[in-house]
Amino acid sequence: MAVSRRRAVFLDKDGTLLRDLPYNVDPAKMELMPGVPEGLRALRDAGYRLVLVSNQSGAARGYFPLRALGVVEARLRELLKAEGVALAAVYWCPHHPEGVVRGLDVFCVCRKPFPGLLRQAASDLGIDLARSWMAGDILNDIEAGRRAGCYTALVETGGETEWHGGPLRIPDVVATRFDEAATAILEHDRLRRAVRMEMRT
Repeated sequence: MAVSRRRAVFLDKDGTLLRDLPYNVDPAKMELMPGVPEGLRALRDAGYRLVLVSNQSGAARGYFPLRALGVVEARLRELLKAEGVALAAVYWCPHHPEGVVRGLDVFCVCRKPFPGLLRQAASDLGIDLARSWMAGDILNDIEAGRRAGCYTALVETGGETEWHGGPLRIPDVVATRFDEAATAILEHDRLRRAVRMEMRT
């Protein structure tokens, strides 16, 4: 059986889709960032599946119960539905090695900058990582995407404060708003298609 070759854009949550309120699980305080609805619709219309991949160490740190992430997901889906957008899937990493909640106080490969969430989503959804993107507001998102074999987009909304560099932390595109990042992703795709066509002639 042929393997499906779907494309996806993996999406960070805080600082990328939502205004960054550290460890927030209050649905009333969740607010989409400017340009998110327009950017997500453009990516969806271009054939990308939209997949959330988010570190949520607040669960391991005891700041909120693991079940609160279900409430967060429901509210995020509600906000996006109002804008005509749906997520294909949501993946959380609730772990942190310095956590205080037993079972969540562990080192894992799903916590970005490791690529476990992206690889799990690719396996579950039949996603071709080499044709997909990771979009986030910090360089750990970029590294996770690069480790998974994706293209990467950095949305500079102020979340990155340390700027530790390295070869896996260099994004393919950079923008200051999500809709601008989406436009850059689609232009990057267009140019790559044009190069491939030129090489065939």
